Parts: sequence; structure tokens; C-alpha cells
Amino acid sequence: MIHHHDLIKRLHSVNYILVADDDFDDQELIRDAFEDNGVVDTKLQFVSDGVELIEKLNSSELLPSLIILDLNMPRKSGKDVLAEMRGAANLKHIPVIMFSTSDSELDIKQCYLLGANSYMTKPSQYHELVDSMKSLLSFWLGTAKLVID
Repeated sequence: MIHHHDLIKRLHSVNYILVADDDFDDQELIRDAFEDNGVVDTKLQFVSDGVELIEKLNSSELLPSLIILDLNMPRKSGKDVLAEMRGAANLKHIPVIMFSTSDSELDIKQCYLLGANSYMTKPSQYHELVDSMKSLLSFWLGTAKLVID
């Protein structure tokens, strides 16, 4: 079990976590849930659709250490973004966690086939969201190894 102190220390070495979600209320809830888990605002960045996400990745000096990607977004869906990222040599190493209201077996399977590292269903209660973000941080920053530029 990783201690909170160690998690915070590892978070400092993370470039940033990029969240792609077209719902601004969800963005705020995710931001709050991360903050409740000790993630400072400077380590979080948000985009509101897939086109914006790809543009950001292609123009950034510093790539995110982790991407949280909504499935259903306008202009370019989460699946399209995932497929594009996995086909790009400079982006395919970034862990992508799908985060969606959909718990359809088909969506989940398609996301894994496209190269998602993980699939999480958006909880309906805020305290569950805080727990979800805690689990996510604990695994991705605690157990898994990330590429730090």
C-alpha cells in the first residue's frame, strides 16, 4: 500500500495529467476530486474535445504523463483520439484511461482493442468520484511506472 506522502512526492515528478471531457461540470468535479486527493491545479490540464486534445499533444513541448479521456465528445470521439494516438510514434507510450458514463461491453472491448490502458465508468456520486481518482492515482502514480520526460 502506497502512503499518501509518497504519492504526493511522485506527483511532483509527473509532467501533468491531461483530462479530455466536453462536460464542464464533469471537468470541475474531476478537478475537485483530484484536489481532494492532493493533486495541485498546476498538475492538471483540461481540453474539451478530441480535436483540441490532439492539437495540444502535437504542439506541446511537454507531454502529459497520463491522459483521462472521455468516450463521447464532439468533433472527435475518445475512440478516434485513442486510435490516432496509438498510431503516432511520439504519443503511443502515454497511458490513456477511458472515463465514461458508458458501461457497455462493446465500448469497453473496443477501447481495449484500440489500446486503452484502462477503462473506468464515471460514478454518479461525488464521493465515489473521489475514491475513483484515489484508486487511479494510487495505481498510476504508485504501482505503475510512467515515462517522465
